[in-house]
Amino acid sequence: MKKILILANNDVGLYKFRKELIRELVKDYKVYISLPNGNLIPELEKLGCEFIETPINRRGTNPITDVKLLWRYKKIIKSTNPDVVLTYTIKPNVYGGIVSRISKVPYISNITGLGSAVENGGILQKVTLTLYKLSLKKAHCVFFQNKENEEFLSSNISIGNKRLIPGSGVNLEQYSLLDYPKSKEIHFLFIARVMKEKGINQYLEAAEYIKKKHPNTVFNILGSCEEEYEEKLKEMNNKGIIRYHGMQKDVQKYFRTAHCTIHPTYYPEGMSNVLLESAASGRPVITTNRSGCREIVDDQENGFIVMQQDSKDLIQKIEKFISLSYESQKGMGIYGRKKVEKEFDRNIVVEAYINEIEKINKSIS
Repeated sequence: MKKILILANNDVGLYKFRKELIRELVKDYKVYISLPNGNLIPELEKLGCEFIETPINRRGTNPITDVKLLWRYKKIIKSTNPDVVLTYTIKPNVYGGIVSRISKVPYISNITGLGSAVENGGILQKVTLTLYKLSLKKAHCVFFQNKENEEFLSSNISIGNKRLIPGSGVNLEQYSLLDYPKSKEIHFLFIARVMKEKGINQYLEAAEYIKKKHPNTVFNILGSCEEEYEEKLKEMNNKGIIRYHGMQKDVQKYFRTAHCTIHPTYYPEGMSNVLLESAASGRPVITTNRSGCREIVDDQENGFIVMQQDSKDLIQKIEKFISLSYESQKGMGIYGRKKVEKEFDRNIVVEAYINEIEKINKSIS
């Protein structure tokens, strides 16, 4: 039986966004998954995967730790002897790609976002691009989730086979079209880690302004919170400006009562899963004019696009949304659902992977 090794940095992303692909792969392959331990590992094992625990410091820049990861991948590839390696996120892409290249094992990399190190420039950008050059040069295929990432890396690195896919796609059965809520209050929804780069400052500023002018609005926040925002959220929650719900497993519960999702991020990501899931559920979205976000929004059709780090623009777009009739708001949600069905079905991503893996098999046989 042929073998596939998947290198990833966390269990949540692998299960939530790749389980449909894994279900297809285990039909014909022995599938190994290498990543840190987590609560969803048992679920991944139930799908038919064999788990190999691999500690990864996702945001760390310690070269000693990274060299250890490189050697860990070398041992894993030697022991599993895979026919194909699939890599996701920066460190698995870089170090998994380098080891696969050295080991002469075909590999497919997925650029889920370039990360702040590349976006912010400087010495870290140069180091990261050098590592990408070493890791991606001999990849059988490099999947990009947005055009901007593809153009940037391709202008700095010679990449052979590359394909643009619609992010991780969205499971249209799991995120079905929900009834649009009828209520006197208009509920807005922010779903992300509460951190500066996700646009939380702009969301909080908008909530404070809008709430005074439009008391019938509710500004919900879902997500884990960075320490610097804990007191501010607690204070604003106590004042009734926001409703902070913390980390939630069932976001669909909140989609049901939400009228609009607001995602004012300026964090470098491949394609926003929050926006895909919101649109699939029939919820209008307000988000920033950056790659990974604007692809999901046809401005004024299924939501509004705002300038990055611009609270005034965000406030204007929220007020514009509030001024719409119920039917217009609902219509935006339906338009978004149709757009996602056409362009972002997760089956498109699964088919792209199966297609590339079959090409590898044909070249070997």
